[in-house]
Amino acid sequence: MPEYDVFVDGKNRKVELTKNGENSFTAKIDGKEHALGIDTNSLNVESPFTVRIDDKSYRIELPSADRTREFSVKVNEAVFKAEIKAPTRKSTFTTFEPATTATSKRATRNRQAIEGTVAAPMTGKVVRVKVKEGEQVKTGQVLCVVEAMKMENEIVAPKTGTVKEVCVAEGSSVSEGEPLVTIG
Repeated sequence: MPEYDVFVDGKNRKVELTKNGENSFTAKIDGKEHALGIDTNSLNVESPFTVRIDDKSYRIELPSADRTREFSVKVNEAVFKAEIKAPTRKSTFTTFEPATTATSKRATRNRQAIEGTVAAPMTGKVVRVKVKEGEQVKTGQVLCVVEAMKMENEIVAPKTGTVKEVCVAEGSSVSEGEPLVTIG
């Protein structure tokens, strides 16, 4: 999963998020793991929501979260200045396992996963598609960018090959496990 440099009131924190369930994550903050849960039925972060970190709950308000510059975060009654730097990726790749089938909310049929299919590691919105069918790609090359919870996640090629199919378009929503790109 990507690692983010998050600056809170100027202090840098290394944050890595791993999705465990619908609204459940493991957050590694400066190397220390914490259980993280989001208590909300929708991921509209423009409305106040509650975040559980370990055994404590915090009411969060994000009047305007902008990844390109510093923004304010209200935690309970305290206001902090925050800034998120572009994520860096560890050398792990998300690929779709050949033995499972992914379903798409937009598709009327199931897609049988095949070797070389790169799947969405989380539910989100495709903000950029950086490859086309027939294009040659190298291991680690960015295929597309999926935004989830106001954070952009670069989805990279797990192997060198040729793009056989681009299964998504910019602006489309994807579910966790849904095919994004097939590389042959």
